[in-house]
Amino acid sequence: MKDSFSPLRQPNFRWYFLATSINLMGGTMASVALAFAVLDISDSPSALGQVLAANSIPLVVFLLLGGVIADRIDRARLIQAGMLLAGLSQAAVATLVITDAAEIWHLIVLGAVNGVVFAASFPAQQALVPELVEPEDLQSANVLRSMVRGALTVMGPTLAALLVVTVGAGWALAFDAGTWLAASAVMALVRVPPRPARSVGQTSTWTELREGWTVVVGHTWLWVVVLAFGFLNAIHTGAWFTLGPAQAEHTIGASGWGIALSAEAIGLLLCTLVTLRVRLERPLLTGMLGMSLLAAPIIALGSGAPLPVIALCALVAGAGTEMFSLGWNLAMQEHVPREVLSRAYSYDALGSFVAMPVGQLLFGPLGEHFGVGRVIVIGGVAYLAIVLLTLSSSSVRGLSRRTTSTPVLVSP
Repeated sequence: MKDSFSPLRQPNFRWYFLATSINLMGGTMASVALAFAVLDISDSPSALGQVLAANSIPLVVFLLLGGVIADRIDRARLIQAGMLLAGLSQAAVATLVITDAAEIWHLIVLGAVNGVVFAASFPAQQALVPELVEPEDLQSANVLRSMVRGALTVMGPTLAALLVVTVGAGWALAFDAGTWLAASAVMALVRVPPRPARSVGQTSTWTELREGWTVVVGHTWLWVVVLAFGFLNAIHTGAWFTLGPAQAEHTIGASGWGIALSAEAIGLLLCTLVTLRVRLERPLLTGMLGMSLLAAPIIALGSGAPLPVIALCALVAGAGTEMFSLGWNLAMQEHVPREVLSRAYSYDALGSFVAMPVGQLLFGPLGEHFGVGRVIVIGGVAYLAIVLLTLSSSSVRGLSRRTTSTPVLVSP
């Protein structure tokens, strides 16, 4: 167990770990608070889908540019700036909600601002970890990040739900804004050695995008999983996050929805305790099997199952999500050259997120027309089928861990 916490001996990783942990304290409450803030303004699943899509569409549009920027400049400074801007925009959202001045278009515009900020900082945040720890500490570093995320999200959704029914959603959003700003201040303490300057012939944006694309298509396991998640994320965001609160409002209630999300976090946390000690030898095989478990809470919620059943399914799904998250980060950080890693993550995120606005905008009208519960159940069945189809790829099932450091990029 002492070796499991060895990444915290590195000062830069400690500050990074602290900054992201502070931010998660508020982030775990924000999704619940925002969902019910929107439903207070407009009791329509379509309105919530529009607000969520306003965040994810700019994210998709600017992700590739964000990957190029993150491979060019200091990733730590880019993350710090992103946290600061996100904190300011979330503070504006909280102020509007608290003062009862918020309208749907306000939340759409500010959500779009957050989407642009996240597009710039997300590839940097994913690719920074290998610069902060030794290669042999990569699994422990990723597990520690997941562990604190799980620990903080156990109570976050439930606390957010309690705030919603007592003082209102705006105060949970205000807390989230404060954690973004505090995290930005801590992130300023991270000091990463400068990366070698890129040659003149590789400085154009187009050249760097093409270089990243070459790496993506050169790894079959990478593009197969990214393609699958284009569909999986559309279903998950549409069935669970868009229709889920609407279904919960008429079945298990806002507090029950918060309990279900907290149960998912508990599953994640329990899984991290296992992965601190157990080395993943086939990271994607294990990870995709874990993702198949996410179909369970979706189907349970849509079919009107009682809260204990939904919570148990969510707990198992949380463990499965963590197993995939760890496996995917290990696959990317060990098999993709470090100097192109941000761009590879940006292509990964683009392919995975591109269909999310479709799911957010489509599932609301589908639920209103065919019935919310029925559409959620169909989405859960389709989710399981796509995961099993992905596992039919031998490159996904057979990918193993590297025993050496991250490979060096060979010029195309």
